[in-house]
Amino acid sequence: MLESILTFSSVISGSITLPVFLLCTAVSLVLGVLTALVCLFRNRCSQSFAVALAVLPAIVQVVIMLVNGNIGAGVAVAGAFSLVRFRSAPGTAREIGAIFLAMAIGLATGMGYVTLAVLFFAIIGIFMLFLNFIRFGKGNRAERTLKITIPENLDYDGMFDDLFRQYTASAALEKVKTTNMGTLYELEYAIVLKTDEIPKAFIDEIRTRNGNLNITCSKVAEKEAL
Repeated sequence: MLESILTFSSVISGSITLPVFLLCTAVSLVLGVLTALVCLFRNRCSQSFAVALAVLPAIVQVVIMLVNGNIGAGVAVAGAFSLVRFRSAPGTAREIGAIFLAMAIGLATGMGYVTLAVLFFAIIGIFMLFLNFIRFGKGNRAERTLKITIPENLDYDGMFDDLFRQYTASAALEKVKTTNMGTLYELEYAIVLKTDEIPKAFIDEIRTRNGNLNITCSKVAEKEAL
């Protein structure tokens, strides 16, 4: 069931029939589009990346068919592909994983293992969607970074502790820096709200204590790099 559709004689002679080539290419393109859709699920990426990901399995498939056991051609192709790394912008870990998935599909279809490629994509694709659905690896949705600007004459130590006890599950002062030629302090807290939304009353009470200066409450930035 998982055997290659390329016969032994065709591999030795280097000849591939047109129906086999069209079948492998069609499967590569379909699985490439599905791979791009899986990568786009709850994720932002450019249109150019999505298009490249959709056609990548077919490109890898044709390369594998052209190499077809030729060691010299394989070394030359590997060198050519290595140059692409220096002409492309670094991607996120998720995008790199999708690229490896597309390349694995192209390798399988290029060697004639069409059924194996479909089965492999089904397993990995469903597993990736499941991990996204359960928000695997995501932090607490109530985590926030709170930045409060106060005048230099205010003692910030314990200044907002009662508000944190009322509106947050936890709060920690992460950083203090001076701004505006040293006339202001900017306090940066790592907080976990009791609810997913930012309570307006929480911000309003901070404003009454910091003289209505700048307040920023934002989601924690995700680290995408490997």
